[in-house]
Amino acid sequence: MENQPSFLDRFFHLSENGTTVRTEILAGITTFMTMAYILAVNPTIMSAAGMDKGAVLTATALASLIGTLCMAFFANYPFALAPGMGLNAFFAFTVVLQMGYTWEMALAAVFFEGVIFIVLSLTNVREAIFNAIPMTLKKAVSAGIGLFIALIGLLNAQIIVANPATKIALFSFKQSAAAGTFHTVGITVLLAMIGIVFTAVLMVKKVRGNILWGILFTWILAILCELTGLYVPNPEMKMFSVIPDLSGGAAAFAPASLSPILGQL
Repeated sequence: MENQPSFLDRFFHLSENGTTVRTEILAGITTFMTMAYILAVNPTIMSAAGMDKGAVLTATALASLIGTLCMAFFANYPFALAPGMGLNAFFAFTVVLQMGYTWEMALAAVFFEGVIFIVLSLTNVREAIFNAIPMTLKKAVSAGIGLFIALIGLLNAQIIVANPATKIALFSFKQSAAAGTFHTVGITVLLAMIGIVFTAVLMVKKVRGNILWGILFTWILAILCELTGLYVPNPEMKMFSVIPDLSGGAAAFAPASLSPILGQL
């Protein structure tokens, strides 16, 4: 008697596509580890625009879940969907902080843009526009977005700082030590640099989930620095403890409420 295919095999036509349940589960775990850093980065970027970081974290997770499930059940494609790390930076730093619009107004623009995009997707207009863009320009846009995000990351980590003469300069550990801020700001800059190098090595070695492992490694290293006194939190300087506060018990793991941002367009 032949083995009957599993429900997942029948529903997603795995055998027809030359794959198995085990392969898809391993691929799903690998994909999650590759993109899980978005859960940490997106709230950080959006909070710069004034949005509640906890609410954005919950929204990011829910949006990724809903988008991925829709891709799975409606299109039967093994693609994971999540917020883009280029548009969110444009949203926060250009539209809100540079142009001066409120994040609520910016969300309204995103909402109507989404509606227009759906309408265009129902026709051949969207595909025609996409195909009309030269490949060289597509690659240049991708590289430009990457450099933009890299600049924002280096600024947030304070590896590069503002300079009245050159506009941008590298962080000075000598000045930090002289000002007595090495154990607050300086050590975090050093940790960020170590984390970048560690993650880069993992990427070169093609380690699965390299960005997520880089984040976890840097966080654990920061915890050790705080426990040993190398890092001294100072809330007045926006340098907070990296050790999770579990005093609230199981409630500490509950998702943050969406109410600060839900429907605020």
